[in-house]
Order: sequence, then structure tokens, then C-alpha cells
Amino acid sequence: MARARPAHHIRMMHEQVKGAGGPRDWLAVTETGLFCRPGNFHVDPSRPVARALITHGHGDHARPGHGAVLATRETAAIMRQRFGPDAGSLQAIAYHEEQQIGDVRVRFVPAGHILGSAQIVLEHAGQRVVISGDYKRRRDPTCPPFEPVACDVFITEATFGLPVFRHPPPEDEIARLLGSLRLFPERAHLVGVYALGKCQRVIALLREAGYDKPIYIHGALKGLLELYQIEGVSFGALLDATGADKDAMQGAIVLAPPSAIGDRWTRRLPDPLAALASGWMRVRQRAKQHGVELPLIISDHADWDELTATIDELKPGQVWVTHGREEALVYWCNARGIPARALLLTGREEEEGE
Repeated sequence: MARARPAHHIRMMHEQVKGAGGPRDWLAVTETGLFCRPGNFHVDPSRPVARALITHGHGDHARPGHGAVLATRETAAIMRQRFGPDAGSLQAIAYHEEQQIGDVRVRFVPAGHILGSAQIVLEHAGQRVVISGDYKRRRDPTCPPFEPVACDVFITEATFGLPVFRHPPPEDEIARLLGSLRLFPERAHLVGVYALGKCQRVIALLREAGYDKPIYIHGALKGLLELYQIEGVSFGALLDATGADKDAMQGAIVLAPPSAIGDRWTRRLPDPLAALASGWMRVRQRAKQHGVELPLIISDHADWDELTATIDELKPGQVWVTHGREEALVYWCNARGIPARALLLTGREEEEGE
């Protein structure tokens, strides 16, 4: 998520982290990402490294080419499906299981972001650091909820770290989608969803809302839906949209990657009404850019209120912000007497699960 920074900014931050005492003596920001010296591992590195701890399976956190990889069982399965032999030597760790890596005690706890997502808890020299990865505080039927862990340093994302980003209840957005179906029963409702996390959550929310009709699926979404089903998540009837009869999809919900909106693939759909499920749908211009008629503000990231409430709840000694809209959250923390800084990590683009 973070914008690209000049290399001298990265060097300056590395020197600040290295020289300021406490966890900053053993956690370093490098061009590859966050590096833990006493454990000799990186967390969510942006380039191949010898040993990586991975918070979750989205592409800006989990990358191919590492040597040894430690992740939850579900994240390991996602990486194996996505990267094949390039996933690295995968070792699965259960939630709350503790491992000693070098001089660091490590455990993974749920982050509530997607299936298998975890916060990584590091304990060294009497200090505890929690690396949130990406997270949200709202209920998600497809993954365990975020678990708060008291800590000396909380390293948080800030994807939606501006006060303008206050997400509505996802159930309300699903109700808007179902309301549109009733209003336009002759039109297929094409909903753009990211393949990992958002797709599965939207289906689960639709089922919870009582929608029991078959949901049509773009072929690019099948693999990860099957993985979730293997992990015990039920979705009801799903049908292949590519081979379906056009008339049968009148008044139906069709899920596809966001890139399919406006693509020639949509010609197989009867008068498609384009929707997109993303936290970015709060920004009207984003919806216009994607040709979206029905923006659905459904995010798998914490919004501004969730970010600040989490910090209030944890009461950490320091807050480090890894990526997103760092400046506003750093200012908010410092104004409340919580020392905070932006880590300026590179390699965090706008990712597939927002």
C-alpha cells in the first residue's frame, strides 16, 4: 500500500530503528522488509529470503522464492496452491502454538483478515512485539476473529488510515445488493470480488442474509473457493458462469475478479449491472473508474475507527505503522502521547483483498 520512497529515506529509517533502543535494537527495516536479528528471519519480505514468517496469503505479503517459510496451515496451503514448488519449504504452525527461533519466542494469533491470516507475536529480551499483518475487527464467517494481544510495540497496517474511511456494516451492503436484485430482476448482477478472502466472505454473507439461489462463479475464482471448502467453509450451490445459459442468469448474482468488469467476458451475461465489493468504494471516483453502478463498501481491512479503537484497547508503549495512510495514524497516536512512527516499508501495493 505504501508509496515508493527514495532509497535514502529507507536508509534513514533503518538507522533510526537500529539506534533508538528497545525492540528497535533487534527489529530492523531493510529494503527487503522487516528483519528480526536475534531470530535471523524476515516478516512478509518483499524479496526472496532464506527464512520468512508470513502473516497471510495475499500477494503483497506472501511471495514465492523464499527458502524456509513459517505460516499457518491455511496460509501454507494458499501459498502451495498459488506458487507450487516456488512456495519454498513450508512449515505450518497452529494458532497459539509457540516456537523458539534463535533467541526469539514466536507465536501466531488470528488477525481476522482472511482464512489463515495471523498476527505474529515476537518475544525477546523481556519485550513483546505484535506484527498485525492486515486485519479487521468485524465478524467474518470465513475466518477466526482478531485476537488482541497486549504488547510493548504494536506494528499495524493503515490501509484505510484516514478518518474519511468509516466502513458501513457489511450486512447493510449485502442488503443493498439484494434490494437491487429485486428492483432489476431481469439483470445479472456482476459483483467484482478479489479471489482470496473477499469472494468467500461475500458468498458467506449472502447465505447468512437468506439468499439460497445458486451463485454463478467466474473460472478464476474456483481454485481458492475449493481450497476454502476443503478447510470446512460451506458456500451452498455454486455454478460455472462461463458455460451457463445466458437466460438462466437473469436476476442472478455472478461473482468475478474486478478485472472482469468491462471485459468482453461479460457479454455472456444478460444486461449486467456492475457492482464491486471493496473498501475503496467509499471513494466515488474509484467506482467511476471501474464503471461500477453499485459500489459495495465491504472491506477486509480495519477502517479508521477500528484502527484507533484497537490501539486504544491494546495501549502499547509504541506504535509502528507499516503501510497504507501512515501519516494520519502516526499523528493520531503522537497527539495522544503514544510514540509512533511510519516504517516506510516498500513493496506494499494496493492489494487484492481490500
